[in-house]
Amino acid sequence: MFHSFRSKLFRPVDIASLVFFRIAFGLLLCIDLAESWITYGLLQGAYDPERFRFKYFGWEWAEPLPEPWLSLVFWIGMLSALGIAAGFAYRWTSPLAALVFGYVFLLEKSHYLNHGYLICWIAGLMTFLPANRAFSVDVARSPDLRRRQIPFWCLFLLPFLMGVVYVYGGLAKLNPDWLRGVPLLYWLQRRADLPVIGPLLAQDWVAYFMSYGGLLLDLFVVFFLLRARTRNWALGFVLFFHLSNTLIFNIGVFPWLSIALTLLFWPPDTPRRWVEGLARHSAFVGRLKERWQRHISSSEAGSRPLWQASMRLRPAIAGAVAMLCAFHLLYPLRHHLIPGPVAWTEEGHRFAWRMMLRSKNGGGEFTVIDTKTGETFAVDPEDHLLKRQARKLYTHPDMILQFAHFLRDEWIRKGHPEVEVYARIRARLNDHAYQFHVDPEIDLASREWSPWRKSDWITEMAEESRK
Repeated sequence: MFHSFRSKLFRPVDIASLVFFRIAFGLLLCIDLAESWITYGLLQGAYDPERFRFKYFGWEWAEPLPEPWLSLVFWIGMLSALGIAAGFAYRWTSPLAALVFGYVFLLEKSHYLNHGYLICWIAGLMTFLPANRAFSVDVARSPDLRRRQIPFWCLFLLPFLMGVVYVYGGLAKLNPDWLRGVPLLYWLQRRADLPVIGPLLAQDWVAYFMSYGGLLLDLFVVFFLLRARTRNWALGFVLFFHLSNTLIFNIGVFPWLSIALTLLFWPPDTPRRWVEGLARHSAFVGRLKERWQRHISSSEAGSRPLWQASMRLRPAIAGAVAMLCAFHLLYPLRHHLIPGPVAWTEEGHRFAWRMMLRSKNGGGEFTVIDTKTGETFAVDPEDHLLKRQARKLYTHPDMILQFAHFLRDEWIRKGHPEVEVYARIRARLNDHAYQFHVDPEIDLASREWSPWRKSDWITEMAEESRK
């Protein structure tokens, strides 16, 4: 079975689809970095080294550079992303863009979005893919780099990742709240003031249509995309779904990235046939195509299959692909090993493709107690946090714990060597009643976070009736 899998991974396929995705991904990566730099870096000051930041456990070493160096890093990332799109100095621009985006992603946990996690993986993968071997500045400068074919594994991993996002996003929607239209009922009603479509969004049936439509699309679209007979119909639903999300919700480049990845389910030579069709109907495109072909016609490198001679690398490559697939199939399921509803505890929520599933709100304060003197200090977290950080804090127990540790360290620095920290944070999941999110009687200064073990300081979700 593994031998058959390995042989399929190395069959030659057209490079055209990988080139198409290289261009789309580079442009979208540049846009995403620009949005982060302007919104979080310039307007909000979220990357100020003097501010408190929520860090990913295990990645606490990631610290923002002072200005203007951080802005310089963003510009390096944006220019490198454009280099990816153009296929310019790809061996340098691709890893540079991946490093910059990964670094920015790690700077603030409250900025976490699933599409950011997806981009991290794709950017990392693109550094290993020969996406610059056709229709690129690199080929224009050195035509001998040109290849018309690549091994199938170079193209397989990208739609595989999109398939995982779809299917696990659908599985996550199989919960009682989503099946009764929550939270979309409330999200869409808040957008009733949008021009033209606002009154439509206020209708309850629209929320149910989108809830069940999104559920069915995520669960089954991959199977329809894999069949030639149903592929075009599936694309229509994908376009409607993602463009509707773009119109209604502010979710950045994710819909466009998803569409670009979804198009990779088509035969690998599809973009080449698109260009040939345009060339037949557009004299301008035809002339550009002819000029490009004349420029690269001096090289015969395109006739040699890429890496065909590297037989010794095939077992290692096949093993790496298998391990990567296994990780993405298993890691999103880790929350099933931890008791309690993941939408409430948040244990195993991130990196599991649980996208736009629930609405959580909360509020409260912390209490710091000097156990030697008995002094008590009330702390409003919003005095230390930006608006987005505070909103995420109240609804994410791991952030509540991190902020408690920050307060512990701050009070120790101020000359209180022995302190306890308590949080009185109430939160609400969807339309359920407010309740304490963490046990207000437990000293959080003495607790640690584990990604694999249930935390005893997170409260059980009450079974009371919905409000």
